[in-house]
Amino acid sequence: MAKVVLVTGVSRYLGGLYARRLSAEPEIERILGVDVIPPRHLIGRAEFVRADIRNPMIGRIIRQAGVDTVVHMNVIATPKDTGGRVTQKEINVIGTMQLLAACQKSDSVQRLVVKSTAAVYGSSPRDPAMFAEDMNAKSTPRTGFGKDSIEVEGYVRGFSRRRPDVEITMLRLANVVGPQIRTAITDYFAMPLVPVPMGYDARMQFIHEHDAVEALAQATTGPSVGIVNVAGDGFVTLLQCLAVVRRPIIPVPMSTAGIVGNIVKRSGLADFSPDQVAFLAFGRGVDTTRMREVFAFAPQYTTREAFADFAEHLRPVVPGVGDVTEAVSGAAGGGAATLARVFERLHQ
Repeated sequence: MAKVVLVTGVSRYLGGLYARRLSAEPEIERILGVDVIPPRHLIGRAEFVRADIRNPMIGRIIRQAGVDTVVHMNVIATPKDTGGRVTQKEINVIGTMQLLAACQKSDSVQRLVVKSTAAVYGSSPRDPAMFAEDMNAKSTPRTGFGKDSIEVEGYVRGFSRRRPDVEITMLRLANVVGPQIRTAITDYFAMPLVPVPMGYDARMQFIHEHDAVEALAQATTGPSVGIVNVAGDGFVTLLQCLAVVRRPIIPVPMSTAGIVGNIVKRSGLADFSPDQVAFLAFGRGVDTTRMREVFAFAPQYTTREAFADFAEHLRPVVPGVGDVTEAVSGAAGGGAATLARVFERLHQ
């Protein structure tokens, strides 16, 4: 049973939400929240410790506090939140290596919980309808968060071989959405004009932010179950989602996806890697049988309900978007150039 829990990434939104949720567990005696900057939100009864998991000092914190459970939530999805891709990769990969090295040397650590992502399965036209936990990606993510997460999972497996006495639960979360969380996918659906891969209507799964936190809390206090996919029931398609958020769209040929991704990034509205563009075209499905039968977890929100709650709290489209919609009517043939002109108008 977890008594002293260390949580990484506590200054990020989901980390703070999790710290507050864990604070309601009376059997947990102490919670240490680690991050490089102080949180701007409440973290319950967690004690904030300013530390960088890339620094070996994390080992001293674990040792001095007698930490028995480590919850690793500091795998960052968007480079713009960290100052760029280089810093993002250092935190995700080097930070995980240092954290696991500290756990390996610790006599007190008995459990490791890792927040991973379904992005490790990638997205391609050759994918199965549903990925089970023992399946590998048909097209391995080559950049960004997905690639980092594959490396993180590899280090966790190595740690498991070196410390078989430590219980490990790794949750591969579907895209997390909700009223407050901001990710690359929520930024995408919040854009005033949304580029859509022409000729595609990807199937998507989501997990509500509160369900994600509940799953992490159960992984911390319940039995250890290894790797588990976590997603809300059902699917929605990309175009169904866009109908719910009531955003105008512009069809973009896949041949110009890289150009469009750069335009969107420069606009400051969202931050996409090529792998995220592939997700918008081909989607992804994960099998949640293990989540229900082994992990014994049932999300409160279905995929559709989770997205609807996100959409309900979304800010309305910027004034003048009707003019923008007219500007992109029939623009499928010149998507990238048109998108650039439209974003210029939006920022005037």
